[in-house]
Amino acid sequence: METVPPRVHAYVACVAAGACALLLPLPSAPVSKGAVALLAVLYAAGEHTARRHLAGTFYPVLLAGAFLLPPPAAALVAVPGALLSRGTGRTTPLRRVWRAAQLAVAVWAAARLHGLLGGRAAVAAADFPAVLAPAGAAVLAFCLVLATLDAGVLALAEHAPPWRTWRRVFPRFPAPVAVHGLAGLMMAVLWSSPHGPVAALLVLLPMYVSGWVFAQAHRERTAHQETIRALVQAVDLKDGYTRGHSERVGQASVMIARELGMDDRRVEVLRFAGILHDVGKLGVPTRLLRKDGPLTPEERRVIELHPEYGHEIVRGISFLGEARSAILHHHERLDGKGYPHGLAGPRIPEPARVVAVADAFDAMTSTRSYRRARPVAAALEELRRCAGAQFDPRMVDALVRALGRYGWHPAVTSDEPRPPRPRAPAAGSTPAHTRPAGPFTGPAGPDAAPGGPGGPR
Repeated sequence: METVPPRVHAYVACVAAGACALLLPLPSAPVSKGAVALLAVLYAAGEHTARRHLAGTFYPVLLAGAFLLPPPAAALVAVPGALLSRGTGRTTPLRRVWRAAQLAVAVWAAARLHGLLGGRAAVAAADFPAVLAPAGAAVLAFCLVLATLDAGVLALAEHAPPWRTWRRVFPRFPAPVAVHGLAGLMMAVLWSSPHGPVAALLVLLPMYVSGWVFAQAHRERTAHQETIRALVQAVDLKDGYTRGHSERVGQASVMIARELGMDDRRVEVLRFAGILHDVGKLGVPTRLLRKDGPLTPEERRVIELHPEYGHEIVRGISFLGEARSAILHHHERLDGKGYPHGLAGPRIPEPARVVAVADAFDAMTSTRSYRRARPVAAALEELRRCAGAQFDPRMVDALVRALGRYGWHPAVTSDEPRPPRPRAPAAGSTPAHTRPAGPFTGPAGPDAAPGGPGGPR
């Protein structure tokens, strides 16, 4: 791995040396070689299958070994499978050595703590609930060691503070490892029972099936994300004036939805709606989106078709659900003076009312080539002023509360790269990006358009 810094090579070598030192007492350890060999084969097979088909790793056998065997023997179980397994991508010798060493150290720590707490005796006696506390402590030790070693690699590779990388890495371990730990405990108890290893193997089948189902759901979600990312990138490439706008509107929509107490499914729908609300710009001629001079009434009407274009683009994407109605109606107004259908009040779908507020807020608070961003407080005051006529007051209040609690920390803070500043319009005309046409003529400034702040441009 030529791209790996030398300090990372040295770190991996140190961890590998430490793992070898932990295995040295193995010859004198009172352990069944047959049990070690069988567990090692099971782990190697499970790891190969998991990395090929489950897009993850397979810890139950390792943790069962930690609950059944002395620490050096439990650590050895991980080594053959880690060295021989092949992932879906490129697996270099350094990666294999690192994986083997990391798992050996983690399993050794789990087995050591489990033994100190009397866990092996409780497992042998099938003493419930006495087996739970030592097993839980061992699983926690396993997670801590894995996270700490991973954080060390990242800290060295990225020149980042170790504590910060540890806090980033650790949260991904406890939940899946806890589930694998329960399966490993069931394996260990059955292994020690009169039914023997054959009964213990039955635990792996439901674990594999559940892992496969989870992997399928993860792949489907990833496909959804990639679909949305491709659409957003296409919009950003076409309309450079709103680069990054979609992600920020999605973020603000999520804040509003959570403040309103919506469940996780609807929050996800609102995120999709915010991200894709301007996807209909793909159907608008690029020359209109990038026009520096004034728009004619006919050109304005073409741009105002983008919600309908967007709805047509996403009509066949079933996982978007209510997001489709938000894409179609996010420029409607509460007083019925919006577009494309002039809906009023409760006839406007709730997701559209959420996205309308999020869209206007970001339009006012993001920097564009033709004007500076407004302060958050000024944007919120403008939203309050337009609540009841243009925006749903519930959505405005929810955004105000959410920003008061969490602040506004958008992932994208400006719309770089910026296109050239628009040329000054001819006398008597109104620039395309500054026209406050329609009933809203207040201080929304440069982003005002038909329907108020955050118009079709």
